Amino acid sequence: MFTKVNRVASKRDTVSRCGPTFNGKVFRNFMNTEQTSLRGMVFASLFGALTAVGAYIIIPLPPVPITLQTLFLGLAGTLLGGRLGALSQVVYLLLGIIGLPVFAGGKAGLGVLFGPTGGYLIGFVAAAFVIGKVTALKVRPGFAWLCLSLVAGTAVLYALGVLQLSLVARLAPMKALVVGVLPFLPGDGIKIGLTAWIALKLRDRLGGKFP
Repeated sequence: MFTKVNRVASKRDTVSRCGPTFNGKVFRNFMNTEQTSLRGMVFASLFGALTAVGAYIIIPLPPVPITLQTLFLGLAGTLLGGRLGALSQVVYLLLGIIGLPVFAGGKAGLGVLFGPTGGYLIGFVAAAFVIGKVTALKVRPGFAWLCLSLVAGTAVLYALGVLQLSLVARLAPMKALVVGVLPFLPGDGIKIGLTAWIALKLRDRLGGKFP
């Protein structure tokens, strides 16, 4: 009789010891996830703000001057991943929608998104998502793969930009392509290489991948 009681008591003690341990692990995992999510949100907001600042950094290169918006867009995608990279560009769009002059040419407001160049702004979100997803296909992507992911994202950005430019401005697709893509190719080519190089330098300092 006493043996059975002792066995029951022993099992109860074991369960009581295991219970808090299990709950402790769950709690720690939950807290780590929350901290990582918070960290990701902070970096997404940071890169959204940097994209806004990039509109004011102008490099006078022929045939047209270039800004650094897409450089920060590319860094957001390659460093934060598809979801957070896209979120960073949503933050950028929201800054412009609420009235801050962060769009190209110092423009602001919701109306810009429905104008001839609004497709490029919407393309920022899609491009960052694509860049992040393509980058993530490699466990540790090198310079060439980062460039490939940036080219893919840039192609998406151009596609959405040209589509809306053609529809709103009533341009033939080829005309929209000549006006809305060709002049920017040299500058974007330079920025793609520079973005990939910077991403490689910053990757380890940011503590690895974001969720």
